[in-house]
Amino acid sequence: MTRKRFRWSYLYLILVFAILYAPILFLIVYSFNSGSTMDSFQGLTLAHYKTLFADDRLIAIVLNTVIIALLSASIATAAGTFGALWIHQTSRPVFKNTLLSLNNILMVSPDVIIGASFLIFFTTLKVPLGFISVLLSHAAFSIPIVVLMVLPRLKELNTSMLDAAADLGATQRQILSNVVIPFITPGIFAGFFMALTYSLDDFAVTFFVTGNGFSTLSVEIYSRARQGINLEINALSGLIFLITLVLIVGYYLM
Repeated sequence: MTRKRFRWSYLYLILVFAILYAPILFLIVYSFNSGSTMDSFQGLTLAHYKTLFADDRLIAIVLNTVIIALLSASIATAAGTFGALWIHQTSRPVFKNTLLSLNNILMVSPDVIIGASFLIFFTTLKVPLGFISVLLSHAAFSIPIVVLMVLPRLKELNTSMLDAAADLGATQRQILSNVVIPFITPGIFAGFFMALTYSLDDFAVTFFVTGNGFSTLSVEIYSRARQGINLEINALSGLIFLITLVLIVGYYLM
């Protein structure tokens, strides 16, 4: 009975992974197609990859996307870490629960609502839509993610460590920099990489706050897909998947 259950769970796992990775493999295979569409595979070629590297506009958009992701993740990590510290140190339960509820509301709010809110906000303040508006938006919706990553580490912090540091004459600043921050560093890194991932993947919010002359990868792919499937996008998707795979393998090896 146990062996049969194990066999079915194994088959179910294979099915799940097949559903998840089949579309990605389909894109990668057709990035080597000598034809111009995904209707039929006509032969192997690297022409689409050559076209990709010759497309200065798309390369610039990829760089914009990476820069936005790194900057917004850094801002969100700093703000979210201090926000989590503030929430953790709040002694009033009602106020703390209110802050956590407000933080969680931003996590579950539809991206369309958040994007429209940012659009109205920037338009009212006459902030030009472009790099700055996208950066601020990505940093803002990433802060709650960092808070949720850091708070569990703070809850695991043994207060006796803080008392011992204070008894040894450490100031509040020394306790924060030498005891608290090193302990919650795994949560900070987790928050940073989650914020980075959310920024790279975001489409709905970015679609609302991008202006003329500036775009991110998700918005550009959507715009090109509306005009028809371009195998240059397949080549780009294959490269992004390969880079992601190398980073993940490198992380686990380290």
